[in-house]
Amino acid sequence: MRRRNFLAASILLTSYGGALALESLKKSRVTIFGDLPEQNKIQRIFAAGAPAGVLTYVLAPEKLLGWPQKLSADAKTYLCPAFGNLPFLGNLNGRGGTVPLESLLALNPDLILDAGNVDAAYMSFARRRHLQTGIPYVLIDGNLQDIPQQLREVGVLLGVSGRAEHLASEAKDILTKDVASPMKGVQGNKARIYLARGHDGLETALAGSINAEVIDAAGGLNVASSGRGRLARVSMEQILNWNPDVIITQDENFFARAQVDSPWSSLPAVKARRLYLAPSLPFGWLDGPAGINRLIGVRWLSALLSKNTLDQEFSKQVDRFYQLFYGYNPGQAMLNRLLGNS
Repeated sequence: MRRRNFLAASILLTSYGGALALESLKKSRVTIFGDLPEQNKIQRIFAAGAPAGVLTYVLAPEKLLGWPQKLSADAKTYLCPAFGNLPFLGNLNGRGGTVPLESLLALNPDLILDAGNVDAAYMSFARRRHLQTGIPYVLIDGNLQDIPQQLREVGVLLGVSGRAEHLASEAKDILTKDVASPMKGVQGNKARIYLARGHDGLETALAGSINAEVIDAAGGLNVASSGRGRLARVSMEQILNWNPDVIITQDENFFARAQVDSPWSSLPAVKARRLYLAPSLPFGWLDGPAGINRLIGVRWLSALLSKNTLDQEFSKQVDRFYQLFYGYNPGQAMLNRLLGNS
């Protein structure tokens, strides 16, 4: 979709539900530090982290000042060029923040938008940044099941309620209607899934963490059901003991090696060709970031758990998702490239 068409679609949809007041946000799960500008005066958004960057791009790309994460050349080919080529600004949130306060102030944003786990640490950080800069700071919960509501709430904030409602309806369908009857595991229960992260596959996301939400949403069961934190290093012995029904990854190098290198290649899931590579362009389908981009990952994993393959209908669903959420019409050649190994 060309830039003007993407923007036209956004503008056309803003009139729907426009009567929703910003005041309603104060009654929601959105945390606001500072006084919000009027909707029509919010034109410059600084995205504090990658999930907020994707969220802003999907809803109102013309208001995004720049990307908090670096986008590869390949990733940019799946985005509307005018916005995929926005500058890399760095991220603000968490311990890995890279944006000095002086640089943030020089950008003169109307507000800072952050999305993710809303816990005490993030609340404290957001409050401090607002007090230090005077810039309104909006923090919104980023859990996968809350994405429809997240889209509606940020749509109100950015004055694009109509587009937000359209996307929220699609998100709700993905999380409810589109989740097919999943395959059963070896014991007749939910398919037991291991999420392999990193080049060696020995990092995983623990059950209940934001990084593993796609598994539950698609009807699977995360084998890494215990531990502290969101991510953990595990041993090969532990994975052999878990003996997962399905292994999923976003790492192409690990995906290639695991099919031929022992002991990965000896796992029943790998032998049965139930090691799946999730696409990661322009954003990860499982995480990376843990934002609304994961919606298509739910649809992907659900299709694999129910059919153990991806058919032409799924390809059409991907095309629709990319046009609707990313403003980009991939075409069959780009779809084949995206789905080639998955």
